[in-house]
Amino acid sequence: MTGGTTGERRIAVVTGAGSGIGRAVAAELLRAGWSVALAGRRTGTLEETAALVPEGTALAVRTDVSQPDDVAALFAATVERFGRVDLLFNNAGTFGPGGVPVEDLSYDAWRHVVDTNLNGAFLCAQAAYRQMKEQRPQGGRIINNGSISAHAPRPHSVAYTATKHALTGLTKSLSLDGRPYRIAVGQIDIGNAATDMTKAMASGVLQASGEVVPEPVMDVADVARTVRHMAELPLEANVQFATVLATTMPYVGRG
Repeated sequence: MTGGTTGERRIAVVTGAGSGIGRAVAAELLRAGWSVALAGRRTGTLEETAALVPEGTALAVRTDVSQPDDVAALFAATVERFGRVDLLFNNAGTFGPGGVPVEDLSYDAWRHVVDTNLNGAFLCAQAAYRQMKEQRPQGGRIINNGSISAHAPRPHSVAYTATKHALTGLTKSLSLDGRPYRIAVGQIDIGNAATDMTKAMASGVLQASGEVVPEPVMDVADVARTVRHMAELPLEANVQFATVLATTMPYVGRG
């Protein structure tokens, strides 16, 4: 048994599916035979993701994960189309205004990051949890997209770092509460996957020392394969936390 079902098409919801890691994971799941509900703010980019795997079965649903009504509509549309939810890849997120010192960060900017990265993750996890608890066969899997920043911050990243630390607490609490209902919850912490979000790495990024130094990146496809491995384990097994990073990025060894 994989992904929570036996002999049936598996159903996934991927948030932030219009670009970057979300797009890569959605495409990887589609190629592996999953039916995937693609969630994101822009329908056009979701349709572009679906077009990467024309033989796949995808549903594009415009969603702002910070809005409870949007999240409810996403899961209602998924269940109406596919009948159940076996996997949520809880991926939508934003870094916010990069390079802004804490004393200059506006409350609106702070709130936007918190609403997307934490409140949005909670709303999606709650909706998935409710569906997985009630459906038959019962259960499913939630994989939260954390970050290396869930362990160690970058300079001037207080909102992003705070939300990613909070996501670790969300993962642990959901994992515990999901046990009676066969809901497995894990987290993948990613460092320097090559996406639009990390393009600046090549030209140099600010280090804790104050230096600006180029950093290595890794192929986002390696992240996608890791998520699929986590997703396709039987529900009796769970990767609680996985860390996937560019091998020589400044993280281990204080730099």
